[in-house]
Amino acid sequence: MPETPQTVGLLLIPGFALMSYASVVEPLRAANLLAGKELYRWVHVSPGPAVVPASCGATVPCIKVEEAGPLDFLFVCAGGNPTAFRDRATLQWLRQLAARGVRIGGVSGGPVILAKAGIMDGYHMTVHWEHAPAVAESYPNILLTRSIFIVDRNRLSCAGGTAPLDMMHALIAEAHGPELARRVSDWFMHTDIRPAQSAQRASLAERFGIHDARLTAALELMESHPGEPLMRGETARRIGLSTRQLDRLFSEKLKSSYASHYRHIRLERARDLLRQSAVPLTEIALGCGFSSASHFGRAYRQAFGVTPASERRS
Repeated sequence: MPETPQTVGLLLIPGFALMSYASVVEPLRAANLLAGKELYRWVHVSPGPAVVPASCGATVPCIKVEEAGPLDFLFVCAGGNPTAFRDRATLQWLRQLAARGVRIGGVSGGPVILAKAGIMDGYHMTVHWEHAPAVAESYPNILLTRSIFIVDRNRLSCAGGTAPLDMMHALIAEAHGPELARRVSDWFMHTDIRPAQSAQRASLAERFGIHDARLTAALELMESHPGEPLMRGETARRIGLSTRQLDRLFSEKLKSSYASHYRHIRLERARDLLRQSAVPLTEIALGCGFSSASHFGRAYRQAFGVTPASERRS
């Protein structure tokens, strides 16, 4: 157990997700309170403004990067569109901390900023599912997973939302024992502690309200092949159905056709890439299974009412 309080830096990117941030810092406060002594100290750090707004409009006073002092941990808290963050001084500071061996983590959109700093190559990393397609396209050297959090050596990444409660439970248990970690989780009525590899989203059965294993298997195949869409007959063959049986499943359970639902999956992925990455439109079109940029543009406008270029500008 650490003999002196650990100092935790919280780098708040304007528009950071307030729930994710609170799920990091509140367990530290509770650990101090329940232990009856100071186990953790924390400082709020800003890439620029003295007061940083959260996505909901709440604000947190911060110190400048150069005033942060020695840190044991640093967590980057971000939301919105972290791919738009380009502050060179802050990215250089993250690289310096990494070179010193500081344990660095990212929460919600924060892992994207760690990737932009170039300190996640060769590491296992997770990120909020909304940002995952853009990260996979832009940073092929990162070992991306869809877990709720990952601790890989001195790098930590967390999908955000309430998942930091689970990550902080693991970190408090590591430093001060499982009994204190359990008391902290009980303090927040967080009694169902999830392991790191837990899924970020509800299952397909829950998301679509379906309970047919064959249809679930078909949807899993479709979601895992957005760039090279599987032909209807191939999907039917893989799950042991005829094409007529597959069509009937989609019609009865989802009130849609196989082709229409597959197009929706691919367009949703394209929208995430447009919003969260700088990947060229033509590459997005081909990567989401469209034959050309013009074909993609027509389908996108029909589905969402705007062109891909307008989506990216907005």
